[in-house]
Amino acid sequence: MDIKQAKKQIRNAVLAYCTRNEYGEFRIPVSKQRPVFLVGAPGIGKTAIVEQIAKELDLAFVSYSMTHHTRQSALGLPFISDQEYEGEAYKVSEYTMSEIIASVYDEIKRTGKKDGILFLDEINCVSETLAPSMLQFLQYKTFGRHQIPAGWIVVTAGNPPAYNRSVREFDVAMLDRLKKIEVEPDFEAWKEFAIETHVHPSVLSYLTIKPNHFYSITSSVDGMQFVTARGWDDLSQMIMLYEINGLEADIDLFGQYLQDEKIAKDFANYYALFRKYQSDYQVGAILDGTADREIKERASAAKFDERLSLLSLLLSQLNDDIAPVVHRGASLKAVLKSMTSGTDDTGALLREQIETYMEKAQKTDGQDKRDTALDTMMVYRKLLYAYEADPKKETIREVLKNQVSAYNTKVIRCQEELNNAFLFLEETLGSGQEMLIFVTELSINPNTSQFIFEHGCEKYYEHNKRLMFENRQDELSKRIDALHLSEVETAIS
Repeated sequence: MDIKQAKKQIRNAVLAYCTRNEYGEFRIPVSKQRPVFLVGAPGIGKTAIVEQIAKELDLAFVSYSMTHHTRQSALGLPFISDQEYEGEAYKVSEYTMSEIIASVYDEIKRTGKKDGILFLDEINCVSETLAPSMLQFLQYKTFGRHQIPAGWIVVTAGNPPAYNRSVREFDVAMLDRLKKIEVEPDFEAWKEFAIETHVHPSVLSYLTIKPNHFYSITSSVDGMQFVTARGWDDLSQMIMLYEINGLEADIDLFGQYLQDEKIAKDFANYYALFRKYQSDYQVGAILDGTADREIKERASAAKFDERLSLLSLLLSQLNDDIAPVVHRGASLKAVLKSMTSGTDDTGALLREQIETYMEKAQKTDGQDKRDTALDTMMVYRKLLYAYEADPKKETIREVLKNQVSAYNTKVIRCQEELNNAFLFLEETLGSGQEMLIFVTELSINPNTSQFIFEHGCEKYYEHNKRLMFENRQDELSKRIDALHLSEVETAIS
């Protein structure tokens, strides 16, 4: 399965293991809660998805790599204690608390959360001396005499033997105590994550053209040559920072993250072209509806790879312009809901909401979700400033009206950009394969799809219908909680 499906399976397992009956007892006893064993090639996001699940479910999270642990560090150190049995004193050997279990209790103390996920990475690389203890731990969550708290779920991960020489094959006794999930690299699954986290458009368009370069591990006379999902994600962030600081991103940089010489050189050539397309096509002019004849003629004559790059530039700019509008729409809806809750203490409500959304921004994964939380917090702050200056509801109403008015202006601007993009593509590329890709990408992107559902786009619906995508819109309508501005305007008028 791909990483997205694996995340769903792990999340469901955690929810099932955490389910309690009416007496507060776990429906699945601790001894029957098989730890998840996530097996997959390096760099595909195993650790990341487990941490995301912990955040989404508001659970504590502790991560450990098992590669450096010896029997002593995992079990604890031996010491002699005095015990009395049947009236006689004895010297008994015991063990201090395991470093791993102690870290779980430290996290409980730090966060105040009693339930959590203990993630043990590279579990199939443990030393032979530790293997018997791991067998006991995986079944009973116990190292020596010390057990992790009952509300903690164990998730483990490891690489297949082909990718790590230190890997030991588990025997049946070990595997029979695990819930094994095998993960394969998949570009389409990663692409959803890439869109949400704003991976650099050059990376997305390059991998769309050459998806076989998304993940590659080969052996050569010079050693291992590899490219991973982690490498592309980290490189994307560096490219953005280089561009922000006016630095040149070149083959030397790419080779540090794409450790396959052929792919690194190929991407370097593509990135140079991509930068040229950014300059030549003047995406801003296209979305303003002022693109000149020269730009249109170039697009019409372009080969398929160049057309894909142009689509990527348009989609990236549309997302950059539309995402803040979608965040502001969600913010206004959240604010309206709380402001019409009938509370008597407006100041206390505003301060409470500011705290709530600040905490959400810190805990939430995904750039878009964080941006929405931060934007909502900023709206509440503006309302609080207005309230503190003049504690009258009329003042807050005026601030909200101004917020909605500015929001509506931005909505209209984004609608115009979408329409101009479609008009340009119709004139230069027609209604063929490129239009299919453009409509599909607008539908996949959570920001553009939500914006279109809430505010409409006649050209999108026209091509959506022509390309037989009616079912996609039905799916979107089920997933999207639309913002009705009429409700906002009515409530604050």
